[in-house]
Amino acid sequence: MSQSLLVVTAHVGDFAWRCGGAMALHAQRGVPVHLICLSYGENGESNAAWQGHDAVEREAVKQLRRAEAEAAATVLGVSSLDFYDLGDYPMPDSAEAVQRISQTMRRTNPAVVLTHPEHDPSNLDHCRTFDMVLRARMQSMAPGHGRDHIVPPQIMSFEPHQTELCGFKPNILLDITSVWDKKWQAMQSMPTQRNLWAYYERVAMQRGAQAGRRAKSTGQLYGEAYQSIFPTVMSTLVV
Repeated sequence: MSQSLLVVTAHVGDFAWRCGGAMALHAQRGVPVHLICLSYGENGESNAAWQGHDAVEREAVKQLRRAEAEAAATVLGVSSLDFYDLGDYPMPDSAEAVQRISQTMRRTNPAVVLTHPEHDPSNLDHCRTFDMVLRARMQSMAPGHGRDHIVPPQIMSFEPHQTELCGFKPNILLDITSVWDKKWQAMQSMPTQRNLWAYYERVAMQRGAQAGRRAKSTGQLYGEAYQSIFPTVMSTLVV
């Protein structure tokens, strides 16, 4: 089975802001990209949907956010999209969700899983997502949970909204210049959180500038930052 890229986010908007470039880049190269959204972010990440609507119903907000996520995922070239609808602010712990993520890992055989950092005091849903992803990874490699166990994938945390609060120390800068137009279009597919568009454009430009200083080639305009959780095995330090 060929390997894939798996993205697991707490809320439906997270993937567009934090790792939309990586998703578009790998999809463009023929790598299957699979996406799991643990919640619709209906309670804490959909302020614009609630404002000015006294009679708005939660189910309507969830359907709105689902439609936005589906549109963004289509732009980025996502192969499969799964919504768990766990609820948010706060997100509950879910052994069932861990098992479902583990089964997706076994089915899709990801080389890398992108998710939130371990620490984020401003949003504990992100911490819970990180914890469930690591538990699912552990389950996916255990033969006692099924003969289809896999080699455990690398886990990479994408950049949080406030890096200084989360102890986020990126060791990978990904050049997403060639697919920035797709990431920008995906972000604009989520008007409920349009307040984040300019913010994440600035983040991408800053990371692009940093990548340009370290790359062998020039021309990096947009980038994304990641922190790998496990060591990478290498046969040489000089390429």
